[in-house]
Amino acid sequence: MANLKDIKSRIISVQNTKKITKAMKMVAAAKVKKAENTVKASRPFSDELLHLFRKLAGAVEEYSLNGLKIERGLDNYPELLSSREVKTAGVLVITSNKGLAGAYNANIIKTTLKRIKDNTEKGIKTVIYPVGQKALSAFKNRTGNFELREGYISIANDPTATGANIIAEDIAEDYVNGSIDKIEIVTTHFNNMMSYNIVNWEILPVKVEKAEKHELDPIMEYEPSEHGILQQIVPMYITNSIFQALLEANASELASRMTAMSAASNNAEEMINTLTVDYNKARQWAITQELVEIVSGASAI
Repeated sequence: MANLKDIKSRIISVQNTKKITKAMKMVAAAKVKKAENTVKASRPFSDELLHLFRKLAGAVEEYSLNGLKIERGLDNYPELLSSREVKTAGVLVITSNKGLAGAYNANIIKTTLKRIKDNTEKGIKTVIYPVGQKALSAFKNRTGNFELREGYISIANDPTATGANIIAEDIAEDYVNGSIDKIEIVTTHFNNMMSYNIVNWEILPVKVEKAEKHELDPIMEYEPSEHGILQQIVPMYITNSIFQALLEANASELASRMTAMSAASNNAEEMINTLTVDYNKARQWAITQELVEIVSGASAI
């Protein structure tokens, strides 16, 4: 029979663990509602931006940089819209900085490893752009046919348009100078508090289906020019795609953490109940043993 002191000590330990998991669940629950509202509020803007981009792309017969100023890779919109033979593929992997979020990070890492394997079988080298400490740690300790770039750790904590723009400038620069021939995002799509999906979004080269001209469409005049506006819209579209991916990932991570901590709290409660029963049995056995010893001693006298 287990020692009463050991069982009591384990009950106290599990109770302390339950307090931590319950607190983490409450924190995640408080944050996930705000993250959910932010994701849902940003989706209409992304849809409208895509609609505008399609209409503008359909109005331009040939992409050109004539008369436009180029200061960074994001400004070279014709290059960002052009496809080429893929020899090196970039993968922007969005994870969290902290664990205890169930299988959230593991599923993203697993999907990314599959992408690396698929690229290797096609003779394509992979460049990893990690967002979050979990992605950086996972690939820093691995070897394979991939190159690991500097991670974006702080951006994973607080998704902002500024952080998304930093990532967009880096990957656009690499694409324009030929370091990579395409790049996709491995992230999650937030469905609700209980579910999310792992998704791949290809962002470079920018592929958008041009809107067809319709006789009822209003005549639009662009100032200063269609090319000048495209030079502004393309970076905005790329940055917004990354920002949307960061928001979706943040909401999915918090929802996954809330679910995981809820399950951990329930498991701790079940374990406490089981240990309490064991403690009572052990205590009853100890009392019975003492009574037997007393009766036996009395009979011997």
